Amino acid sequence: MIYVSVRQMFIRDRVAPVSNRVAEVVNGEPLKVLQHERRFYKVQTPKNQIGWIDDEAVIDDTVYSAFVKLAADHKGDPAVATATLRDELYMHVLPGRGTNHFYLLPANTRVQLLARASVSRTPPSASPAAAAPSPAVPHRNVLPVPGLPEPEPVVMEDWWLARDAQGRTGWLLGSRLDVVAPDDIAQYAEGQRIVGAYVLTRVTDPDSNFPNHEAPEYVTVTAPYESGLPYDFNEVRVFTWSLRHHRYETAFRLRDIEGFLPVRTGFQPGPDSSYQQVPVFSFEIATGPNVTTDPNTGITRPVGPRTIRYEMLDTVVKRVGPDLAPLPSTREGEHKPNEEKHKREPARSGKRRR
Repeated sequence: MIYVSVRQMFIRDRVAPVSNRVAEVVNGEPLKVLQHERRFYKVQTPKNQIGWIDDEAVIDDTVYSAFVKLAADHKGDPAVATATLRDELYMHVLPGRGTNHFYLLPANTRVQLLARASVSRTPPSASPAAAAPSPAVPHRNVLPVPGLPEPEPVVMEDWWLARDAQGRTGWLLGSRLDVVAPDDIAQYAEGQRIVGAYVLTRVTDPDSNFPNHEAPEYVTVTAPYESGLPYDFNEVRVFTWSLRHHRYETAFRLRDIEGFLPVRTGFQPGPDSSYQQVPVFSFEIATGPNVTTDPNTGITRPVGPRTIRYEMLDTVVKRVGPDLAPLPSTREGEHKPNEEKHKREPARSGKRRR
């Protein structure tokens, strides 16, 4: 069996400059191979139509099985964010422009993001069937060799391992994706790229326009508009809903960190009887410049990560958990991460405690 990897194509009755169209085949359609000559397959469609197709328009059973395995291996992986496609986009079996692609997703498709990888934009010199991404990591000094020209900078691209509503899984080019974030808070990104936005809790505001008058409160993580960063995000921000002013306000901000997805959210028992449950969130940070990069995927993870945890009491966010040590500097010579707590006026109406 082979499978159509282009958007659509006609199979023809002969391999010749002049030939007749037999049938149209579309992306993902399986074809039974009857004969293989040079660059063409003689195939039979599920409707028993027989014709010839260019071998560059299809993938073989080996590549198809790799996609099936990718979906099975990551079937239970939790999504770290949700994104939509700006236009139609192919899923690749590995991150990188030179790797095999198969599924073609239409524009505006919503996908779940599972993991980020950074690879060289330059296609590998190996054949696409055996191509593996180049896991070169920028932002690390490359010393010139005396007598030789300085090495050219590596141009990196971000790719996301993604899963669609049908469970199809593959790598998508990150620059063609937009992370889903509510417009009410996306406008406060302040030049950063929103990596994820997660609901912490909801508060009741009778004067709001939210469904059931329940305003969601969010923790967001953002990063610079730059590919190939050795971390997923460098800023955390909590948006709470002001019952007095009926708008979002920043309750907490943490900058200049090297954070890694996923951001985990949930609830835990409150500190006293006034709070039944309080929202909490946590994430991992790097403890130093050392990271590991998977040679097959280009996924970067910190060496010896720390898990940082916070809880939110009304509009006050504070650090909790076993790790309360100072946070490390992001880079040598820079200031330490800045935890900003914004004082808010007390709520005078509505219910805040959940």
